[in-house]
Amino acid sequence: MIFFDTDCISSFLWVNKENLLLGLELGELVIPREVFIELSNPSVRQLGKRVSTLLEDRHMQIMDIMTDTEASRLFYQMAYSPMDGYRPIGKGEAAVLALAIAHGGIVASNNLRDISPYVTRYALRHITTGYILAVANDKGLIDECEGNRIWDSMLKRRRKLPTTSFTDYLKSIYPRDQLAASFEG
Repeated sequence: MIFFDTDCISSFLWVNKENLLLGLELGELVIPREVFIELSNPSVRQLGKRVSTLLEDRHMQIMDIMTDTEASRLFYQMAYSPMDGYRPIGKGEAAVLALAIAHGGIVASNNLRDISPYVTRYALRHITTGYILAVANDKGLIDECEGNRIWDSMLKRRRKLPTTSFTDYLKSIYPRDQLAASFEG
């Protein structure tokens, strides 16, 4: 299961490229209810409609955090009452992390500042928008030129990406030969 945070899934929704997520056959695509609520904000109505289509077509599912579970305890701790040395994080990020921990899933988020301490603490697998695009490139779903167009479109939609171009991102990835295999298993 891959648990998407708002920042990662919206990068693809803003530029109408959610088909890449489907084409990669990443496994079960999940958004926590908290992320769905963020995407359903009236100020970004088009994102809510696009994610609703993914849900209706069963390409993605919503997962709720049930009370009195490990996930609910972790969610509360991360969002409201963090451990010493940690600071509270957003509800979407906390939900993604809590569910990924509880279900042995992968975290899909670009918000490294907030999630990195938890990814490290719980030894979580973590991917970003750039990483997903790099895997799409390695699997032949896009070429580098198309990747640069998508990257540029994401930047124009104010998506926070680590480099100014997809080409620069590809040059910074190490080791590239493990990208495509990273979703297996």
